[in-house]
Amino acid sequence: MDGTGIVIAVLEGSPMDIPRDTTKSKRRRVILAAAGGLALLLVTLGLRRLKPAAPTVDRATLWIDVAKRGEMLRQVRGTGTLVPEVIRWIPAATEGRVERILVLPGSTVKADTVILELSNPDVSLASQDAALQLKSAEADFITQKTRIESQRLDQEATFATLEAEYNQAVRERAMNEKLFTDGLVSSLVLENSRGKVTELTKRLELERKRLDMSHASVEAEIASQRMTVEKVQALSGVRRDQAGALKVRAGIDGVLQQVPVEVGQRVAPGATLAKVAQPDRLKAELKIAETQAKDILPGQPAEIDTRNGVVAGVVSRVDPAVLNGTVTVDVAIRGTLPKGARPDLSVDGTIQLEKLENVLSIGRPAFGQEQSTVGMFVLEPGGKFAQRVPVKIGRGSVNAVEVLGGLKEGDQAVLSDMSRWDGFNRVRLE
Repeated sequence: MDGTGIVIAVLEGSPMDIPRDTTKSKRRRVILAAAGGLALLLVTLGLRRLKPAAPTVDRATLWIDVAKRGEMLRQVRGTGTLVPEVIRWIPAATEGRVERILVLPGSTVKADTVILELSNPDVSLASQDAALQLKSAEADFITQKTRIESQRLDQEATFATLEAEYNQAVRERAMNEKLFTDGLVSSLVLENSRGKVTELTKRLELERKRLDMSHASVEAEIASQRMTVEKVQALSGVRRDQAGALKVRAGIDGVLQQVPVEVGQRVAPGATLAKVAQPDRLKAELKIAETQAKDILPGQPAEIDTRNGVVAGVVSRVDPAVLNGTVTVDVAIRGTLPKGARPDLSVDGTIQLEKLENVLSIGRPAFGQEQSTVGMFVLEPGGKFAQRVPVKIGRGSVNAVEVLGGLKEGDQAVLSDMSRWDGFNRVRLE
């Protein structure tokens, strides 16, 4: 037997030919796999129970304020401009052509200062014609009045003559009655004298009525003639004013702001020729956001910052209309304006709405509206961490808001915009 056969014989007789028990090995692997899966499940559940790590925020970049109790001023703020309280827009009274501009914008003017001159031959001719018609009407009135007065005098003279005849007849009747008693005249003479008195009495009564009616008629006729004259006089006045308006005057003392026409330009009636303002009487015209203007009322105190000084004022008018999301509020100036204040100067205004006593307040956050609940990060003891807390906000002001719930006096809260950390309820401050 060679060496190869010996090796084979040895191998055939080795323990490797003994069958293995695989059941225990499989059971062991199953147990190990189950244990590993259970361990992995426990680790996963444990990790899910752990809170996410709090992100770190640079404390120097945050605006932090302390909730405090006490007095709180409710204010609103807006920007605007200074405008004159008295502005006169000068329109064209009639059509015309600009002949001359005598005063330029920026000049100080008096009420009777002629700013520019217009020309209109038709207006000048109509004024002259109206003046002549007035003179003619006045002459006719004098003539008619003289005629009417003469007729009235004639009527009064006739009445006076008749009254004299009546008085004479009364005297004759009295004399004849005495003579008849003495037997010196006949009864016929007495009856004639009595009849004459009766006749004159009736005539005198009628003449008195005619005279009274004549007086009333005279007054009515004179009044009618006077009305005719007044009508022509009014027309003449209009024509005269139109001719006078060709010389455009300032109308008030002030400063000429605008002359929006040029020499040679033809203007229509009603076109704006000039603007005059009184610069020493200015008011602030503020634009306030409509969400903040609901509590503004006339009479509320205000402060106007001209960037060269602060002056006191009071709300004089609140525009009922909303334009581009803002409400126009007029503030009358009650103090002396600083030097450099002029129309169209940009200003900032602060209006005091009300004073709240013994309220919990904090600085106005960068988010959230009045009468709402917002999430604010409140510093924990030690100041290393801040926890998100729902805070109920009440009434607001320019720099502060009323706190109705969620904070207590002395709490420190972050007022900066924390929207970057909306997914976290806790942050670390460093």
